[in-house]
This record gives sequence, structure tokens and C-alpha cells, in this order.
Amino acid sequence: MRFRAKIVDLACLNHFSRIINTIAKLAKTCILRLTVCKLYFILSDKVTNGGASMWCELSQGNFFDEFQMEGVAAEHNEIYLEFLPENLWRALKTAQSAKAVKIKLTNKHCPCLRVAVELPSLSSRSRIVTHDIPVGVIPRRMWNDFREPSVPDFDVSIYLPVLKTMKSVVERMKNLSNFIVIEANLSGEMNLKIETDLVSVTTHFKDLGNPPWASEDGCQSSAQGRDLESMAEACIDIKKLQQLLAGQQVNPTKALCNIVRKRIVHFILLHEEVSLQYFIPAIA
Repeated sequence: MRFRAKIVDLACLNHFSRIINTIAKLAKTCILRLTVCKLYFILSDKVTNGGASMWCELSQGNFFDEFQMEGVAAEHNEIYLEFLPENLWRALKTAQSAKAVKIKLTNKHCPCLRVAVELPSLSSRSRIVTHDIPVGVIPRRMWNDFREPSVPDFDVSIYLPVLKTMKSVVERMKNLSNFIVIEANLSGEMNLKIETDLVSVTTHFKDLGNPPWASEDGCQSSAQGRDLESMAEACIDIKKLQQLLAGQQVNPTKALCNIVRKRIVHFILLHEEVSLQYFIPAIA
């Protein structure tokens, strides 16, 4: 089992660092799945315990100048590592003006991701700062626990408003309640609501648009014959939503959410070479 990679391009490095920062804000520990073409960052708190789950994937070719890996076996050419994303982000933070960053899986005293940051120096010799990030190697028998979560058969799919606007609304509401109701319909309308014994607040968004699959794909949500005005709603933990919005370092080109009435809210944030899915279960 071997893995080594190198980033030379500074823009790619800073972009990669922002993605890791976003992940660190969403997950204390996560699984890094390495394949020949892609990297996946996976958080699978058991949804049954009310935990959120995350699936973020990026193509290695868009970030790394060199990328070599050998998985646990020829027919299972993958590696699964458990680590603290905060540690990787701290290591990358020291690399903001680096000439190159090398990442390698090592096993001296324990398995580690070694991040070697080559910094520019005035002399001819470059300075190299090394960070060893402990990782746990996930055995093959457990890989199935970290498969891509299936997209639930949703009632409504809608584009999100500008995330900054949504974030400031949610931050204000967070001081009033621990729960928030998200509701949306197939006419491009979405409401964020909180209701307590003392106060009831609703923010309305309209003309957001619904992704094409909401109407075309009959099996996904069979919009035909449905009331376009009728709202599908789910009540979720406001802190989890705020975490997602506050952690956004990757300005997505598309952001949308799928609502399964009273069951789950599924967010999808897309950037050219990155997709992040985040699932927040509804509170009964």
C-alpha cells in the first residue's frame, strides 16, 4: 500500500487548502478514500443517531502535478484512511507561498500522512517543513460502511439562494431556536422558518428555480400531476445548517437542496472540479 502526491501550482494548492478547511469545519474526523483518479472525503455519522453525513469528491488531476498510489491489492486498488482534517489544514496553511508540497503515506512508528512543504529561501537551498499527520488505516472488511450515500427520492429539489445571504439569515435565527424548518415547492419558492413559544420568524425566497430533474425525471419526483405550489418541509438542527454555510470556502457555481418531507435535507454544492454533498436528517 503506497501513496505519494505533489502539488506545484500555487493556485491549485490554495484551492485544495480551502476545500480541506471547509471539510475541517464540517467534520472532526473523516475518511479519506484514495483511488487512482479521485479523492473522496467522507463523514458518515450514523443518520439514525441524528448525525449528518458528507460526501465530497475531487478529481486528483485538477490539483496534483504528480499522483501515485497502490491500493491494498490489485483488484482493490484503493486506500481508506481515517484522519483529522483540521491537522491537514494546519499543515497546508504553512504552505501559502510554497514552491511545492509533497504528501506521502509513511509508516515509521505509526501510519502517517507526511506533508513536506518546500518554502522559498534566499539561499540556493530550499527550506523544507515537514508535518506528520497520524492516520488510521481502515481494513477492507469495513469499506462498505463508507460507500456513497444514495440520494433519497425527494419531494422537492430547488436551487439555493446566495449562500452568504442564507448564512446571515440562519445566524440571526440561531440565537432564537435550536431548530429550523426548511420548506420549498416546485415553483422556485423557499422559506426558512423558526417557531418557538415566544416567537415565529419566516424568511421567504422566491424565483430560485428548480433543477431540471425535478420535473423531467419521472421516477425521481414525478412532478406531473403535482401541485407546484405545495410545500415540502423538514425540521433540522440549525447548528448543522449553520456549520455547512459558515464553512464554505469553496464558492460553489451551483448550490441546491433536495427535501424529503419530514425525513432529510440533502445539500449539493458544485464547483468545477469539486462536488460536496451534505445530508442533514430531519428531527421528528
